[in-house]
Amino acid sequence: MTPEILVAPDHESLAAAVAARVITGLIDALAARPVAHLCLTGGTIGTDSLAAITASPASTAVDWSRVHIWWSDERFEPTGDPLRNETGARAALLDHVPLNPTHVHPMPAPGGSWGDDVEAAAAAYATELVSAGDGAESPVFDLLLLGVGPDGHVASLFPGFPEIDAPGTVCGVKGSPKPPPIRISFTLAAINIAREVWLVASGAEKAHAIAAAITSGAASQLPSGMVHGTERTLALLDVSAASELA
Repeated sequence: MTPEILVAPDHESLAAAVAARVITGLIDALAARPVAHLCLTGGTIGTDSLAAITASPASTAVDWSRVHIWWSDERFEPTGDPLRNETGARAALLDHVPLNPTHVHPMPAPGGSWGDDVEAAAAAYATELVSAGDGAESPVFDLLLLGVGPDGHVASLFPGFPEIDAPGTVCGVKGSPKPPPIRISFTLAAINIAREVWLVASGAEKAHAIAAAITSGAASQLPSGMVHGTERTLALLDVSAASELA
């Protein structure tokens, strides 16, 4: 599914636009279903977008107690570590809205019954997805946000690395080319069950990967070109990230 392309004039405007769309998307999802499932991404634009939700007066229109929060990938670092996407998300948004704590589903940190075994930790998160999936492998995510790396990676799925072909919904990553090397990631299959998948990118360093992914479409060798929503796929960009699009 070729993404719809929406371009904001700068980074700050993009964060505000993403925030407004998340708020509206959650309100619409909660009008249609008892709960909504929102899957977050990390990175500067991802975290700034969450902060923009907090700053928006419209965020009070969301019944946050009915929203489940998930992550598409995580650095396998201790809870509270600044490298974790969860840490930034909590500071930017999650600590500021009235979520049900049992509806927040962070990816595992080292420790617990899996210790330092990232594959066991990934399997534990897959089990948590099943528990929320009403008999399916995973809940259907209403909104799934993905940052895009300069190399075209999404979540922790990197071009040319074996995790692109990983089965199931969650995989351990042991050799990320971007530090830290040990991570947990959704697979492509888990991402592509979402109703809406949003590629969110800011900055000129993302422009080549964005253009390559969108131009190649289904034939893309980049993970950012392999993802799609079942109902809608969006590329939410600032002018710099969109600069190589025709």
